[in-house]
Amino acid sequence: MKKLFLGLFVVCLFLGTVYFSKTLVLADEESDLKEQIAGYETKITELQKQADSLGKEISLMDNQIKITSLKISQTLKQINVLEQEILDLSGKIVRLDGSLNDLSKVLLERVEETYKSKRVNTLALFFSSKNFSDFISRFRYLQAVQLHDRQLLLSMEQTRTNYDEQKQLKEQKQKELEKLQKQLEQQKISLNSQIADRKRLLEETKGKETVYQQLLAQARAELQAIIGILAGEGNEVKVKDVSEGEKIASVISGASCNSSGTHLHFMIARGNDTKNPFDYLKSGIDYENCSAGSCGSGGDSFAPAGNWNWPVNPKITLTQGYGYTWAIQHTWVGRIYKFHNGIDIKGSSSDIYAPKTGTLYRGSFIGKTCTLRYVKVHHNNEDLDTYYLHINF
Repeated sequence: MKKLFLGLFVVCLFLGTVYFSKTLVLADEESDLKEQIAGYETKITELQKQADSLGKEISLMDNQIKITSLKISQTLKQINVLEQEILDLSGKIVRLDGSLNDLSKVLLERVEETYKSKRVNTLALFFSSKNFSDFISRFRYLQAVQLHDRQLLLSMEQTRTNYDEQKQLKEQKQKELEKLQKQLEQQKISLNSQIADRKRLLEETKGKETVYQQLLAQARAELQAIIGILAGEGNEVKVKDVSEGEKIASVISGASCNSSGTHLHFMIARGNDTKNPFDYLKSGIDYENCSAGSCGSGGDSFAPAGNWNWPVNPKITLTQGYGYTWAIQHTWVGRIYKFHNGIDIKGSSSDIYAPKTGTLYRGSFIGKTCTLRYVKVHHNNEDLDTYYLHINF
């Protein structure tokens, strides 16, 4: 039995040493990865202080890609260590379970036999003794054996408690492993997205600084125009009262002032405060979501929940949603604005219609490089204005 206890002690000592060694190695590797990540984060901070340029933007993306790659390596190492810990714990639990069951069975049998001997053979022990002193010695020895067995049994029960704690530790580490595996999946998705963003930027700019600066300038000019129009700085002329569904303008085909492609920028506002158009427009419309750089690949939420008619004919194509959009997070427009105050859409035709009755205004905003024409409808019943940009009237 002493050999068995010694064996268990050696096994536990060995596993503890191996675990401690692995922990030290992991700590060193973790420290090295954290240091590398911190280095790239410092580079990103320095780059963000520089003037906007294509080279800076690519460098920012490259550094972010390196950070995400390092974080993936960090998570993989943590997963590997956890998996080994769980494997070690599983083996330890199996060995402890077998040893505890065997020892507990033996000890229970010994205690039972010892107490039987005490109840049945005390008189026989007395008569078999050489003298009274011999009887006392043998009786005390029997008591000592019984006490030792009880203490041994208590010790085994404590070991079983430790066994239960090991099982709980294993369950805890399995939960940690599941969390890390989910984290790894998200990190890989993020890395793929960052690589795709870099590729997309190079495709849009053709790798040329002049094209990149032109795109930034267009976005700045459009933002300035939108803010000016909402602030009442456009030159507006009242035209007439319009009914719901009446045609009020048409979308410009192709590039127009501060726009590189066909789309209607549609806004709903009360004063300078813009509203989410999806809170007003009808659901159940035929649409295609192309807000993630390509059609059908997710992107911004398309969740209309109101009762207004749409300003363009279905099938609706969404190219950018409302708020903190996919384009802000993944493309160069995030360098110009952090909140998209309308939705960019296209219909099956170029016609634009009033979604509700109101008063029609035609306007224009004179910018530094071009004049942006727009129409506005003031909806008296709702005390709201709808704006339509990149249009002809």
